[in-house]
Amino acid sequence: MTRIVRRPGAFVCGIDAAMDVIGGKWKVLILWALNEKTCRFGELRRAVPGVTEKVLSSHLKELEDDGIVHREVYAEVPPRVEYSLTPLGLSLNAALEPLGVWGRDHIYRGAEESGAVGAGAEAAAEPVAGLGKR
Repeated sequence: MTRIVRRPGAFVCGIDAAMDVIGGKWKVLILWALNEKTCRFGELRRAVPGVTEKVLSSHLKELEDDGIVHREVYAEVPPRVEYSLTPLGLSLNAALEPLGVWGRDHIYRGAEESGAVGAGAEAAAEPVAGLGKR
């Protein structure tokens, strides 16, 4: 598979190049869901509540073009398609893990500063996908 780069030579730094791959509201949540397990389209749609079919399809195509997601089509009737992370996608998730830790700590710190400390603060922060340890 040939890797497609959407903006060759236009990157200012490594962060810029990484943001080109993960930019968008839903891509990191898609990566997080696929880190948990291989998913079919409908499973991903349920794992990322709020994403539309059009946007999910578009983001999956972009992630596939960037070599982050693998799309496997099975010759069955009806056809079955599964999405999984490539080794490059797994390494991207590993690189995003410290950012998730930072985000989780930031949420907890904000809850402590507002006076919502203890189990209630942790419970309030838990639903944020991708911020907990895997």
